[in-house]
Amino acid sequence: MNSFRSFVLFAALLLPGCASTQHFGGSANLRVADRQDLPPPQASDLTSTERPYLIGPFDKLEIDVYGIEEMSKRDVQADASGRVSFPLAGVVEAAGHTPGELADIIAARLRANYVRDPKVTVNLTETVSQVVTVDGEVREPGLYPIVGHMTLMRAVAQAKGTTEFAKLRHVAIFRTVQGQRMAALYDLRSIRNGAYDDPEVFANDVVIVGENVNRRLFKDALQLLPTLTGPLVLLLIN
Repeated sequence: MNSFRSFVLFAALLLPGCASTQHFGGSANLRVADRQDLPPPQASDLTSTERPYLIGPFDKLEIDVYGIEEMSKRDVQADASGRVSFPLAGVVEAAGHTPGELADIIAARLRANYVRDPKVTVNLTETVSQVVTVDGEVREPGLYPIVGHMTLMRAVAQAKGTTEFAKLRHVAIFRTVQGQRMAALYDLRSIRNGAYDDPEVFANDVVIVGENVNRRLFKDALQLLPTLTGPLVLLLIN
């Protein structure tokens, strides 16, 4: 998330009945706009050809070790934490690696167990690309699959909830919509109390609970508007 701090910020704040644009004091970097919440991503936002696919939880793989029948074309599935199990290699952390990188890791494990010059290939047979990243002050940060209608509260629950001293007022969702990077700040307590709706989260969203980066990113608006009646939405401009 450090890269977000290098952006020039333009803010859109949800205020009941507010439809005009105004600046926060003398700052040209923050402005109020008629923006109810983060817009949903477009289909093109959910796919990318610019970066290699990284294995995630519940992805299904075919692992093949050439010339060894009992290790030939074995179907495996990553578990909820992104690990796979393979003969002689044991339990391997697959999440966050490309299929080629995972093949190299398994080959190294096999060499360590006296398999001579193993030729390993890994192919994705079924991908679960619909995942949300949940990080920060949660009990189990990680990648979690989007199954059905996923909301912010459900995403945090997937990560086993917040830690004991998590800053529930500073929960951010980062999203890219048609090339525009955006962020929105939410208060989990307000959502629980019914002050406003629990926002939907989508594939490729990044949820950060209570980290200092959220405080720094939104601090100007929070200083001027310490009590929010709705989510604070920022456009992050290159």
